[in-house]
Amino acid sequence: MHSNAMPPEISGPSAGIPEATVARLPVYLRALYGLAERGISTVASEELAAAAGVNSAKLRKDLSHLGSYGIRGVGYDVDYLVYQVSRTLGLTQDWPVVIVGAGNLGRALANYGGFVSRGFTIAAMLDADPAIVGTRIARLTVRPVDELEAVVARHKVAIGVIATPAGSAQGVCDRLVAAGVTSILNFAPLVLSVPEGVDVRKVDLSIELQILAFHAQRRSTARPEAEPAGGPPREPREPRDRHPAGVNGMRPIAAQA
Repeated sequence: MHSNAMPPEISGPSAGIPEATVARLPVYLRALYGLAERGISTVASEELAAAAGVNSAKLRKDLSHLGSYGIRGVGYDVDYLVYQVSRTLGLTQDWPVVIVGAGNLGRALANYGGFVSRGFTIAAMLDADPAIVGTRIARLTVRPVDELEAVVARHKVAIGVIATPAGSAQGVCDRLVAAGVTSILNFAPLVLSVPEGVDVRKVDLSIELQILAFHAQRRSTARPEAEPAGGPPREPREPRDRHPAGVNGMRPIAAQA
């Protein structure tokens, strides 16, 4: 058994592409969509790199793994590069997705219109709460979680999204894997254990917020206090200790699925 560790390279039609490059391809694709929407047909590597937040040398190396080389003095053809990146990511076909957990987060995911435009179809939503089962969310009727295996088989689900509380996430994961789902997006605040051959991507909003809080605190500490008019600089105030436990005086925030 292993957790969320990812292999150094991917397998299949795009074998040999480093995982770090794969992680940047969706960022390039988002930037390319933005350029296309503005009517831009060609883009220099420097411009695309700036839009993606990487340096141009890294971008050129990443795209070379796709067999795409820009023309000197011209750049990359935006539409063709969209096709190349989409094909490499497997987005030239539709991927049925099941969302397990119809709470606030699950509802937000179901209502997100970007899935369809990027090649993902929400095939079903499942929940364990009898009060939620049978209700309509977006265009879907929430099904009981007892039907998970049948739903996966009926819709040929390729990707499972776990938006449940932490206590039930591993059990849901185990059932998805047993039903044949090998790609899982996990929003629950814990690390899932999965067998070899199953890919898990974890999204933990509370961790991201805590990292932002760290950087905000560091900037605040580094910024000198302004000198009040007509007087010397004020002594720095002692921080209020609202969170006596946790790293850097902060108590970890439990994510709510």
